[in-house]
Amino acid sequence: MSDKGREHALLLDTQLCFRLYAASRAIIRGYRPMLEALGLTYPQYLVMLVLWEWQAKPPEQPSVKALGERLMLDSGTLTPLLKRLEQLGLVQRRRARADEREVHLSLTEAGEAMREKVLPLRDELVCDSGLDPQAMDELHQRLGDLLQQLIELEG
Repeated sequence: MSDKGREHALLLDTQLCFRLYAASRAIIRGYRPMLEALGLTYPQYLVMLVLWEWQAKPPEQPSVKALGERLMLDSGTLTPLLKRLEQLGLVQRRRARADEREVHLSLTEAGEAMREKVLPLRDELVCDSGLDPQAMDELHQRLGDLLQQLIELEG
């Protein structure tokens, strides 16, 4: 690689990781008004999305461990999120009968009801974004492929 090529490789704007990071932050900023109206942070919203999924198709073990695997987060990150969601009256945590080390999760009535508040807000957010739906679908697919390849490299 030439000296010029090596310098180019170290420019911030040539870094895929920076583009992904900056785009992620911009998207989360776009979600902020919706999330503030719901009283949630973005990570709490992600937890709620998974719990709503689990309502429709429950996993074998609706545990903190399973949630961590789904969100790719460790229990040290999840525990304060879940504690806060429990304080907000949206989530219940309880020890499994078979193994008290395992904590199972469920939505409260308020947590279930919040889903209906999210749908119109999310639809409005997507419509107001001005982004081409087909381009968003293609990007979603490509990012999913990239994520899968990176996971496979780790394993």
